Amino acid sequence: MTPVPPPAVELSADQARRIALRAQGFLGAPDRRAGVPGVLRHLGAVQLDTISVLARSHELIPYARLGPVSRRTVEDAYWSGGRTFEYWSHAACILPVEEWPHFAFRRRAYRSRPHWGHDLPDGSYDTVIKQLRDEGPLTATELGGAKNGGEWWDWSASKVAVERALMYGEVVCTERRGWKRVYDLAERAIPDALLHDDLSDAECRRRLVALAGTSLGVGTRGDIADYHRLKGEEFDAVVADSGLVPVVVEGWAKPAWADPEALAKEVRGRHRTTLLSPFDSLIWERARTERIFGFTHRLEAYVPKQKRIHGYFAMPLLAGGKLQGRVDPAREGTTLVARQASLAGPKAVAPMAEALVEAAAWVGCTDIRVDRVDAPELREPLRTEIGHALQRAYR
Repeated sequence: MTPVPPPAVELSADQARRIALRAQGFLGAPDRRAGVPGVLRHLGAVQLDTISVLARSHELIPYARLGPVSRRTVEDAYWSGGRTFEYWSHAACILPVEEWPHFAFRRRAYRSRPHWGHDLPDGSYDTVIKQLRDEGPLTATELGGAKNGGEWWDWSASKVAVERALMYGEVVCTERRGWKRVYDLAERAIPDALLHDDLSDAECRRRLVALAGTSLGVGTRGDIADYHRLKGEEFDAVVADSGLVPVVVEGWAKPAWADPEALAKEVRGRHRTTLLSPFDSLIWERARTERIFGFTHRLEAYVPKQKRIHGYFAMPLLAGGKLQGRVDPAREGTTLVARQASLAGPKAVAPMAEALVEAAAWVGCTDIRVDRVDAPELREPLRTEIGHALQRAYR
């Protein structure tokens, strides 16, 4: 007889939300001893982006979980000691170096199907590799110039060549210097024990599905596949052997899977109050954010200004394990400006004030100005609460 699979574990919507918060590092005391490297290992990927308002997104990710850790500490944790590499995961991401072997399937795919259809000038690829071998880590500018006023997004041939080498795995981005990638040969940057493409495509994808499930705690097929940008059919082929277990979540229309360790833990602890980068892995998938938090969020940086609803870089407010509003911040000297704030109601005033004061101190601002609040009746209460919070902070 064919064995009957055990019934799926049933979770309430609240249990699923709390499991997700704990898996992402927002519920329970943070492991400060593990620090920023621990946050990266826990999440499995930290997305990079060029936008910098309070700080760049990769700095905001550990800040949201650990509090006001020094920004120099964040950068050192990412770019020193050979602990990380940058590659295409959910997007361009910082990844733990031990996961290098598990992206072999993607490197192979890029080699078999170049990402750009343009032909490089003869010898340009080999020239870049030789220059890195002879001179050590270099930026695109040092390799001959990042731009040439021509095709390929205005990239020079050397920039296209080194980016192609990065996708193939022959070159690694070892750090960001003034936001420029610093490239080095993988044979120098990746430990010998990890520098291989021996794993099969299925082994790579199984590992990434397992990692995503652990980092999310609980998720649907789409949630888990999207974490490292796998296709749904790639998820389907490996999920049975990933270690994740099927669950049924109240109110979720689609099947879900969970990390068995997350199910076994008691989901209790202190909730973090903080502002979230729109590129934070807790909320980077819009459908999941709506399903878990009942909160619709969209990055409007690329939306024409006149069509924006919440602002250029609106940051959701996480408080009490829920998303209770958002604020579009800016900096003017030593003043943090809340250009536009939205609050779920009067109970969100104090958490928003707390989050703004902590963020201001972290980026070296000593004052906060509130320009606009969507609910006008909450503007003065917010300004008053910010004043009290600033007094407490600088007492």
